This record gives sequence, C-alpha cells and structure tokens, in this order.
Amino acid sequence: MDELVLKQVTELAQTWLGEAYDAETRAEVQAMLEKEDKTELIDSFYKHLEFGTGGLRGIMGAGTNRMNIYTVGAATQGLSNYLNKAFADLPQISVVIGHDCRNNSRKFAEISADIFTANGIKVYLFEDLRPTPEMSFAIRKLGCQSGIILTASHNPKEYNGYKAYWNDGAQIIKPHDVNIIDEVGRVKPEDIRFKGNKALIEIIGEEIDEAFIEQIKTISLSPGAIKQQANLKIVYTPIHGTGVRIIPACLKAFGFTNIIPVPEQNVVSGDFPTVVSPNPEEPAALNMAIEKAKETDADIVMASDPDADRVGVAIKNDRGEWILVNGNQTALLFIYYLITRWRETGKLKGNEYVVKTIVTTELIKTIADANKVACFDCYTGFKWIAAVMRELEGKMDYIGGGEESYGFLPEDFVRDKDAVSSCALMAEITAWAKSQGKSLYQLLLDIYVEYGFSAEKGISVVKKGKSGADEIKQMMANFRSNRPKEIAGSPVIMAKDFMNLTAFDPQTGETTALDMPDTSDVLQYFSKDGSKVSVRPSGTEPKIKFYIEVRGTMKRRDDYEKALAAADVKIKAVMRSLGL
Repeated sequence: MDELVLKQVTELAQTWLGEAYDAETRAEVQAMLEKEDKTELIDSFYKHLEFGTGGLRGIMGAGTNRMNIYTVGAATQGLSNYLNKAFADLPQISVVIGHDCRNNSRKFAEISADIFTANGIKVYLFEDLRPTPEMSFAIRKLGCQSGIILTASHNPKEYNGYKAYWNDGAQIIKPHDVNIIDEVGRVKPEDIRFKGNKALIEIIGEEIDEAFIEQIKTISLSPGAIKQQANLKIVYTPIHGTGVRIIPACLKAFGFTNIIPVPEQNVVSGDFPTVVSPNPEEPAALNMAIEKAKETDADIVMASDPDADRVGVAIKNDRGEWILVNGNQTALLFIYYLITRWRETGKLKGNEYVVKTIVTTELIKTIADANKVACFDCYTGFKWIAAVMRELEGKMDYIGGGEESYGFLPEDFVRDKDAVSSCALMAEITAWAKSQGKSLYQLLLDIYVEYGFSAEKGISVVKKGKSGADEIKQMMANFRSNRPKEIAGSPVIMAKDFMNLTAFDPQTGETTALDMPDTSDVLQYFSKDGSKVSVRPSGTEPKIKFYIEVRGTMKRRDDYEKALAAADVKIKAVMRSLGL
C-alpha cells in the first residue's frame, strides 16, 4: 500500500470528524479510521466525487468519494448559487425535485429541498417516488428554472445519483454545466445552508401525474386499433422502481384493459431483491416477466428501469419462443411506426425530423430518408437529443428520437428518455400490428424486408486502474494514427473523428468538417458494404467500447434466420479486423 496515499487519505478523513459534520457521519468515519483494513477508508476518501456534466453518481456512505448529505449538499448549494446568478432578474426562482426508489433517495431529496429554500428558491417536491421523465415534464409544466432527480438509473443497489436539469426540462449542457461545476467545486461544508424555509416547499403529486398522462395520450396515433385490441395481454414490470403506478395507469388511459403485473417486482425497494441488476438491458432482469408471459400467453413483455426512463421489450417469435428486442430494434420499431402513422394520418408536411445517436442503427436514417423526414445524428446521451430539440423548437416538428441503450422519446413535452410514454406507444404498436394480423415480431421482420436488414453488437473491453486508463488512451491513439483501410475485407469509405470534428474520405483524400456542438473522443469507420464501427472510451467506467453494425438483405420474413447467421459471421470478421 502506498504510505503517502494512506497518510493523505487519513488526514482528509480526520477533517470529517469536525463540527461541520453530523454525529452519524463522524461515527462512520471514525469506524473506518479504526479498522485495520484500510481499503474502505481509501475508497471513500482517495478522491472527491465530482459533480460532472451528468451530475453525481457514486456508492452511498461517508467520505469525499461517496454519495452522502454533504456531497449532495455541496451539489445543491453550488446549483443554488448559480441559479441565483443566472436568474437574478426573476422575482422568484423555482425548481422541481424528484427521486426514485433507491435507499436514501427521499432523504437526499428532502435535504436538497431545504438547501434550495434556504437560498430563497421555491421548491416543488414530489410527494413520493416519480419517474425521471415526469420530473422533466414538471419543469416545463410549472415554468421552473431547474430541476433535480435523485437516481442512479440502473446502477447496482449500493449506488445513488443526482442529475440536474435546466429550464427546458433537459439535462444541463454548456455553458451552464461547466459554470455549475465551478460553483459546486467552490463549496465548503460550512457553506451548505441545510436549514430550509418550509414556506417555500410545495408538495406535488397526483395533479402532475394526471396532467402528464393526459399529455401522453395526445401522442396516440391508432385509437381504432387499441379499441379493437383493448384486451391485448401486456406483462409489465417496474423492476421495483418508479414505473409501478404510473405506467399501468398510462396504459389504461390509452385504453388497454389487460395489464398483467409481476407481483414480486411491484414491491418498491432500493434493494432490488429479485434481480442482480435492475437494468432492462440485462436479459436476466426480464426473466420473471417472461415466465409470467409464458403462464398467461401474453402478447408483449415490457420492463422499465428504476427511474422509468429506459424500456426493455420481449416478444414471441413465430415458434412461440420469447426473445429479447435489443435497443436498436426498439428504436427502429418506434421510428418506423411513428413515421408510417404520421404519413398515413396526413401529419407529414415535409418539415419533420427524427434524432438518433451516432452509435445507433443507420436503418433509422434509411427509413427517415425514404419518407423525406430529416434525421439528425448526435452524441451518446439524451441531453444531446434534447439539445437538437432545443435548437429546432418552433422551426421543425419533432417525431421521435432514440438511442441503442434502450432509451426513446416519442414526444416533445419531455426532454429526456421516457419509459412511460414509450411503454404506452409500444403497446399501441403491438395492437396496431395485431389488428393487421401480425405479431410485433413479424412487424420487425417486415421492416427488415422493406428497408434492409441490419444487426448490431456492442463490445466493452475492460481495462482497470491507471495502467488500464493508459492502455485505453493508447488504443484510441493507435486507431487515430492508423486508420483501418478495410473492415472485414470491405474498403473503408469514410472515417470520422469527433475529437477534431473531421470526416476523411480515403478514396478522394478529402477532409470535411463535422457539424457537432462539441468535440468528443469518438472514432467511426464506414465501409463500402454498409458496415459501421464506432469506438469510444466509456465516460463512467474503465472500458473502451466498440459498436458494430453490419448490413444484409431480406427478401421475405423466412430469410431472417439466414440473415442473422450471415451477420454473425460478418460481425466476427469485423472483430478480427479490429483485433478483438
């Protein structure tokens, strides 16, 4: 063990025994100091949990590198300081506070409410747990300047987090993010105003739920199909989280009458007792729901993550087997349905657009192009989709936007991914398909037949510690300086580098500028046969991520298995090309 690190950590921990900290925190720190094994002490104090562009996220406990009332308090105090500067001309600044099911989420929400009000800011505090998209909706509905949600999304149970939003209901981007980070960085424990003004706290709940659901109902495009298929068998699980009441209520408001719960997972719990990970991207998280679907011969399975912004879907194939729909396919189904129904109902006027992240399937662009709908690419993360929406507000009509990591937004009155509206809309798509004599699985295959087949694979290579971080940096440098000339035998026809915002055409030797709002450490390669490879280091974990997409053809539904097998061979060849 590095004695210098231990000495520094011990000195920092001892400052947490002072009067600025409460008795419970001091006792927890004292216990860590007295333990013979110093691992926990070092992990808790070796760095400061940084308020980054996505807010805070970390393991709960005492220490500078942990989620606790002081790290949350400093974030709220810093955000309060910035709001009071940014909106100094307003007679009353206001914020919305929401939270998920996690342990300590309510406590952190109430402490944050006290700090905001101690700084003269009015707080609309949800009475109980609510989805992240509803908090985003409430900011816009109530005309607030900001909002926060206490959630660690789909992280393991030891974690909690804090996400900050701006007055448009979207997560904060430049210049506000860096300015808030500066403010938070300057806050000392003694600066945090914990003693609130209860007169400035207004509890909200049912009235926002009702307004939110009423607004979501306006996105329905096939009421006739829902009426015809009202008894559609829908298995839904909130995986112990915030979707537990509002998603079934929203499905009923759409007209669905047969929502089948997974009772064990309707238990609200920050311990997530029935799953290893409460993440609908993980196949195991849907196991119980799929078992329930088998018992009840359901039409569709849907699961939302703890803060109900992501949705996972399972459907039956033609052999009656339940299969998982990946994030790219989910986004594809949404975009196909929305554009098709906008066209069929006469809503397409030639001024519409969709948004996808750069690592999401290019089939979305193919569908948009074929229907004369603009398709905008943005970086990974829904704040970038929201940034496009902000830029185009009042100029073009938003149809929908999504990303491969199970997030979709089919409306513009929320500015973050939304599992509440997505579940309602996915049920509607299932009803619409069924009213035409198709299953959702067959609808997906028909999209491939009409627009071409694609298959995607995400690969994360874990490289831990400082040496791992150095290795990831070197891998990115190698890809940058030694551009692949071919991918699985197909020539590279375009290479994009989002760090210096250039696109290079190897055939002409021409370099053009990429129009993006910021730089990002992402590389992309497009080959002649339609394959796409994206490479980026993870912003939150010790990983380098590869996103592979390969294209194929399907002349009829029966070709699907063959197309999948051919894609698997091609993906393996791409991996070999990349040295994976």
